[in-house]
Amino acid sequence: MNKDRRKLDGNALSSLEGKKISRREALSTAGKVAATAVIAGVIAGVGGYFAGSAAAPPKVSTVTKTVTKTAAPGATATVTKTATVTKTVTVTAPGAATTVTKTVPVGKKVIMGMVLGGYTKGSTWDGRQVMAAERLKKLFPWFDYAYDEGVVLKGRDPISSAKDLIAVNKANIIFGSWEPAAVPAFHKVSKEYPDVYFMGIVGSDVSSQRNFVRVFIRQYQAMYLEGLIAGALTKTNKIGITVGPACVQNYRRMAAFYLGIKEANPDAKLYIKYVGEWYDPPKEREVSLALVDLGVDVLTNYTDSVEPVKVCEAKKIWYVGKDADIVGLYKWSTTDTVAVSFDTRWSVLFYEVIKEYLTGNRYPDRIYFVGMDRHIPLPKDNPWVPGETILPAVDLQNDLKIGVDAISPKARPEISEDVIKLVDRRRRQMLAGAWDPFCEYELVSSGEGIPIPELKLEVPPKGKVVKPAGEMPADEWLLGKLNFQLDGIILVK
Repeated sequence: MNKDRRKLDGNALSSLEGKKISRREALSTAGKVAATAVIAGVIAGVGGYFAGSAAAPPKVSTVTKTVTKTAAPGATATVTKTATVTKTVTVTAPGAATTVTKTVPVGKKVIMGMVLGGYTKGSTWDGRQVMAAERLKKLFPWFDYAYDEGVVLKGRDPISSAKDLIAVNKANIIFGSWEPAAVPAFHKVSKEYPDVYFMGIVGSDVSSQRNFVRVFIRQYQAMYLEGLIAGALTKTNKIGITVGPACVQNYRRMAAFYLGIKEANPDAKLYIKYVGEWYDPPKEREVSLALVDLGVDVLTNYTDSVEPVKVCEAKKIWYVGKDADIVGLYKWSTTDTVAVSFDTRWSVLFYEVIKEYLTGNRYPDRIYFVGMDRHIPLPKDNPWVPGETILPAVDLQNDLKIGVDAISPKARPEISEDVIKLVDRRRRQMLAGAWDPFCEYELVSSGEGIPIPELKLEVPPKGKVVKPAGEMPADEWLLGKLNFQLDGIILVK
């Protein structure tokens, strides 16, 4: 692979500024890829899943290609084979098996239009998603993308943004990076473009339509592992989270983080304080400082700016990262401050949806909630996780190191070997699809939370066991109905 690609992620946010749509320019690379390259890219990219993953149905892809050989100087002999790609999915019903075979149109170009709620610069959310699209473009020549940023923060119309991406950039898949960038806008616009796939991030609302799917990554799996590490690191037994809005997404995150903390250190306490918005740098700094004043010596955040890590640097406390490897990819800090982080590989999620689009499936799954057991294959010399041949949807990653190696060299001596082994074991189990924190533990309400009137869902009373240990909740429940804070988490008002 080209050595220059090693510079891609480190400089992505600045270099991608030139790619931002002036939504009046068509993508220059559209239509330049030959059919044989498209087929080769599709097949090279359709990877298997980890053995033992209960979420993975059997899938088989086959291909025949067109091959051109030079017979003599100045002459060309073309050997042509039928160019077809089929994807076979076997679905087992009681007492029967149904096989559905689909054919990918040859030469199909996928262009993803990204309606970004926020901005790419200074953000681990929208910026990381654009990085993911850039990775897919580097891996697969049949893929391209364009984006329109700041749509929600500027108070602009997501429908107009989506329509421009379709009309000007020829996008055939539209992605909304924030729930307000997708809902209710995509419910309306998807009806006007029945052949376009729309996908939107889930905050709390899981509503969908035939060609409007809802998506998220099981970040909570990595957050549980981070909780184990945070619980082992704290000396004051006080850990804090600077939280954006109160929503299901953040209750799910803090629940998994808290379960990890308590597994490693039953005496530790978790304090949370709300910013109220996803991106409000001054307020994020204020809230982070307030938590430090309470004695917190390990801090993380469910917001999108760099301010919380800056507070940790200034106050000489540990920071636990979220959404992206802010040391290796962003150069925002060092492992002297960042004890551990995780990286969200949105490219894996995008690819799951793209595969269905390429098969011509007009009725894709309504929810894509992919975890550590989903991945895309990589060449061994890849610049993102060198030496690794798969890229899981989410994983511990810090300064480009993964797994337990992602723990800061400075932090690791402060963590017991038993906890290190537990982190490693749980990670391996989740990569295999064999374990999940929300199956393992019971979920008990603190009485704090948000009602969801449209679902007639009240906040469970304090002490109620909402989900018993040993039962895996449905994806719809985890994405749309976990509306309460776990008992034991301390809300700072």
